[in-house]
Order: sequence, then C-alpha cells, then structure tokens
Amino acid sequence: MLNLTPLQLLTTTRSVRKRLDLTRQVPHDLVLECIETALQAPSGSNAQGWQFVIVDDAAKKLAIADLYRKAWRKYAGIEAGAAQGRQPASGQDKIVGSADYLALHLHEVPVWLIPCIAGRTDQAPSWQQAGVYGSILPATWSFMLAARLHGLATCWTTLHLMYEREAAAVLGIPYEQFTQAALIPIAYSLGEDFKPAPRKELAGLVHTNSW
Repeated sequence: MLNLTPLQLLTTTRSVRKRLDLTRQVPHDLVLECIETALQAPSGSNAQGWQFVIVDDAAKKLAIADLYRKAWRKYAGIEAGAAQGRQPASGQDKIVGSADYLALHLHEVPVWLIPCIAGRTDQAPSWQQAGVYGSILPATWSFMLAARLHGLATCWTTLHLMYEREAAAVLGIPYEQFTQAALIPIAYSLGEDFKPAPRKELAGLVHTNSW
C-alpha cells in the first residue's frame, strides 16, 4: 500500500488514462479487497442495493469497448460542434487527447468495474434519481480511493451508458432491475507521482445562505 496521508489520498486520486499499465495483470483478490472497502460507503435508507460487475474477459471487454468507442465518437462530435465559435478551455486539447487514448485502448485495460444499483431512474423525478445515484456513486468513489491506496489507477467513465442496454446484454445484467452507474477501468499506474489537479478558485464556487 502507498504511504499516503488521508489528505494526499483525497487530493491525488486522479482519473488516469495514458498512465494505465496495460501490460500488468491486476489480481482478482485485490479488486475484491477494494470493493470490500467500498461497501462501507453510505446508501439511501442503508438499503445497500448495489451490485458490482468485475469484467476481465477479453471478448466481453472488446464488445463493450466497441460500444464505448461508438459513444465516444458521438460525444466528441457533439462537443466539437458546441465548441465552434468559442475559444477552447485551457488544457481542453490535452483532456480530449487522453480521452481519445482511453477509448482506443479501453479493451486492453486489465480489468474493469461496473457498479450497478437496484432500480431504474429513466422516468423518475429528480429527487428520486438523486437518491438512487447517491446510493452507488459514493461507493464507487470509495472503490477508487481504495484502489489508489493499493497502487492502482482508475478512471471514472460513463460513455458506455449511451448503450447501457446493449452492455447489459453482454454481461447478463438484468437491465429492467438494475442501473449501471459507471465503467471504471483499473490498472497499475505507470508511476505514482500524482499531484492535486488545477481547479477553479473557491471564491467563485461557494455561496452562504443565498446565491
């Protein structure tokens, strides 16, 4: 395990794309250990309606990675159209480049985690959607923190959800009963020197008692 303080862990758990080690296998037991940690996260009414699908089968990864790449091409096209006529954000080209790299190599990442939660939110009111996602996203983030502590790198992705039903069919996930929340690629990191990322100034983000 890495010798990180809690503050270092919280501020250096990055979405890693180009520094995923695609050649080194990740032990199944280590993924299970990180999931065990994630189970301590809160869930609505303590229902613990989560399920976690570990994916390391090459054929299944390739099938879902193809869906991901299809979604990435669509998303990248939408973003390119939205960017016309305005100045790109600082560092945006770098982010797009790393996202493109991940899309290209996603099937090569040793193992994935797909967190799922009981129920569907397709027609639900916003408060109910918040409760459902609020019952799986904290556990997913806890998994990523635990993975970082064990020297693993992860990345939060959701693009495959454009084709969630098709992905569910590949993995045998009962689509009508469970919502997929993300797809987390997992690999050992190439180097461990991750630093806090640039972020917006606090002063422009915080409101006290009124907007």
